[in-house]
Amino acid sequence: MPLNLIINLMKKQDVDIVFLNDPKNVFYVSSYRSDPHERVLAAVLFKDAAPILFVPALEENDARKTAEGFDVISYMDTQDPWTVLATNIKKRYSSLSGWSIEKDFLTVERMETLRKHFPTATFNHNISTALQNMRLIKSEKEITFMKQAGYWADEALKIGAGTLREGITELEVVAEIEYQLKKRGVAEMSFTTMVLFGENAASPHGVPGDTKLKKNQFVLFDLGTMHEGYASDVTRTFFFGEEPSAHQKRIYELVLAAHDEAMAAVHPGIKAGDLDAVARTIITEAGYGRYFNHRLGHGLGQGVHEYPSIMEGNEMILTENMCFSIEPGIYIEGDIGVRVEDCGYVTADGFESFTNTPTDIGAYLKLID
Repeated sequence: MPLNLIINLMKKQDVDIVFLNDPKNVFYVSSYRSDPHERVLAAVLFKDAAPILFVPALEENDARKTAEGFDVISYMDTQDPWTVLATNIKKRYSSLSGWSIEKDFLTVERMETLRKHFPTATFNHNISTALQNMRLIKSEKEITFMKQAGYWADEALKIGAGTLREGITELEVVAEIEYQLKKRGVAEMSFTTMVLFGENAASPHGVPGDTKLKKNQFVLFDLGTMHEGYASDVTRTFFFGEEPSAHQKRIYELVLAAHDEAMAAVHPGIKAGDLDAVARTIITEAGYGRYFNHRLGHGLGQGVHEYPSIMEGNEMILTENMCFSIEPGIYIEGDIGVRVEDCGYVTADGFESFTNTPTDIGAYLKLID
């Protein structure tokens, strides 16, 4: 249990209180998922008292149903949330000197507000790194959720492939994917769906627009869904047309080879930087190294970008149940963009992908048959 691990860490570090403000970390310790917008959401942990889940009043009933073992405390919009929170903390302890906070998330404004209410406290400890390390290794339950999210990502690609026709726009394809998924009960994408035609795909983070599809173009799909609070992420580059040119085949085959070799190279004990090198070497030795302008992969979990980072120079040893993407690409401005991505997890024997849509250059035809 994450809560027990954090409490044990508090005792070792002589920390009196852990204050969690990041909704993803609140969900991780309490099982309560919320997007509080501008309102205050927090989990407050103590060494020897029941933890607090602090929520807006409009979320109180939902929080009580979900956050087992937490004292749920709420506040009205007309109240000062920090005063309500501080009052309830002080009911438990008159003095709490050592605080541990998320230094990668807590804003300066909120930090200053805490200092006003707890002027004798110190906020020197950083819980962020410990939480990142805990979230690195996924449980069996988390992996099950991510497999289901991956299933729906594959379904989204099928929907997208089925919409392709000459003259359709990128945004129309996005709209159809998300509409059809919602009809099937998928409420949330894990990030903004990306559909890019032709040379538009040469921008790794391009924005879909009113560009119309033409024959003999690549169509890049980058998308994912959420399931029970966990994300999927997949990229496929489909060829739409009769026969790709020699240049299109060359670029696609290089990217696919880099993807496949990296997938096959994963095993417990490999370093993240060495895995990046497997894919990068293939593309670099073919003369396209400068067109592969991002890391090989990123971690995946509650967020679509977590640890570990699969990139050059990262000495982290990859171990079982770490989850991440493998997504090499080549992007030549004004010409072509190709990326192939799967996310999965490290197993005792290698790497198991959450997504299973075919990756060959003719995959589009297989999906619409």
